[in-house]
Amino acid sequence: MPDQIAEFEALETPALILDEARMMRNIARLADHVGSKGCTLRPHLKTAKSVDVAKRLLTDGTGPATVSTLTEAEALAQAGVRDIIYAVGITPQKLARVARIRGAGCDLAVLLDSPAQAEAVVEASQRLGQAIPALIELDCDGHRSGLAPDDPALVTIGRILNDGAAELRGVLTHAGESYEVSGRSAHADCAEQERKAAVLAAQMLRDAGLPCPVVSIGSSPTAHAIENLDGVTEVRAGVYTFFDLFQAGIGVCEIDDIALSVLTTVIGHQKEKGWIITDAGWMAMSRDRGTANQAIDQGYGIVCDADGRPLSDLIVITANQEHGIIARRSGSVADLPELPLGTRLRILPNHACATAAQFDRYNVVPTERTAPLMTWRRFSGW
Repeated sequence: MPDQIAEFEALETPALILDEARMMRNIARLADHVGSKGCTLRPHLKTAKSVDVAKRLLTDGTGPATVSTLTEAEALAQAGVRDIIYAVGITPQKLARVARIRGAGCDLAVLLDSPAQAEAVVEASQRLGQAIPALIELDCDGHRSGLAPDDPALVTIGRILNDGAAELRGVLTHAGESYEVSGRSAHADCAEQERKAAVLAAQMLRDAGLPCPVVSIGSSPTAHAIENLDGVTEVRAGVYTFFDLFQAGIGVCEIDDIALSVLTTVIGHQKEKGWIITDAGWMAMSRDRGTANQAIDQGYGIVCDADGRPLSDLIVITANQEHGIIARRSGSVADLPELPLGTRLRILPNHACATAAQFDRYNVVPTERTAPLMTWRRFSGW
């Protein structure tokens, strides 16, 4: 029988740990919620960046999927994923690469929000001999890029694509402001605002005689809270696969749902300061301090024992490049536990995407706890 304790001891730290059982529970939760409403779920792979995760996350392992880089699209297409949206505004320089991915048998669509981008897609489609599909990005809450859902430029862009050599695939929006509010009710309000924006824009295109087969919305907070999907064809979400302390802080998940952690080793003590020093600094945890403005500041992460059980009121209070400093959170009266040199600990991250990006592999604790640890590779780059 494999000895997971011995396997953990054999890992060099810091190391990225993924709990398969928690991950699969998270995947099933959102799939069931969106599926119960008769809508398609299009998971985002920007957090996972892993073929092994994609095989468990996507329907039949083939899609639909969302990506944030063309490297993700290339890796997933090579692994057999056949339906992908590249959900970052397209630039002319990237269109030849898009065409190569499409030419290998993957239906890769791009995103844009300006006539100049649409004209570039049409020109590339004509020059490269294939109709590149594009979705028009909408701004539903002032968070980032995209057009207002009633902007006349929607029709202008739609006609450029539809009348040219490209393809108007539909509209897409992301409720980024849902990360700024907390609780299911607030997230449900964001979800309805998101839905209304996308449906309004789709109707505007259709009223102009243009096609709009895809109406795509999504964020992890709104995807879990949405109840009405009338007029929507698909929902996107990404970080929910692993979850993190930020998502827990806004009420999307519980601490026990977080599937990702960083294994670290105690390398020293500053007892007079109440500090425990580990080998996981910001190069392992990232510099993300997303919980700093939440009701509970989790520092650089919650400290757990080697089995993933949180240790009372211990957080990483600060991080240098290769050093993490653990102490009791401000105001705590809990005793500092004895954690001798060489003790293995696990740190739950503020932001799963940023922490995972520091590593090239997942060390996976399998659902079957008597099975050996697995290694799943990650890809990186743009």
